Amino acid sequence: MSVRVRRVYDVPEPDDGVRVLVDRLWPRGLAKHAARVDEWPKALTPSAELRRWYHAGKGTYEEFADRYEAELAASEAAELLGQVRALARKGPMTLLTASKSPEQSHAAVLARLLER
Repeated sequence: MSVRVRRVYDVPEPDDGVRVLVDRLWPRGLAKHAARVDEWPKALTPSAELRRWYHAGKGTYEEFADRYEAELAASEAAELLGQVRALARKGPMTLLTASKSPEQSHAAVLARLLER
């Protein structure tokens, strides 16, 4: 299984495979046709409370990752995670985020979970 994380603002590449936007809101200033998003599972994004907590600097990235994984274990998110995992098993997948640091974002946590 090949899952990678990229910024949604980066130019799509032929080896991206299925492109999955993992942000709750559509990225600012980006036309939908230019993003070439195949899937947009909004329920897989961190809760507003968790996002606010992390961006307020109240915890470390590791704490954020643990809390996000706990949220993903909830029934609706767990079911959707299973669907995205099944899609990833079929071929390459790129998780897209508007985060300026994708390697320190929820998308990186999600990629690790999908590859397990």
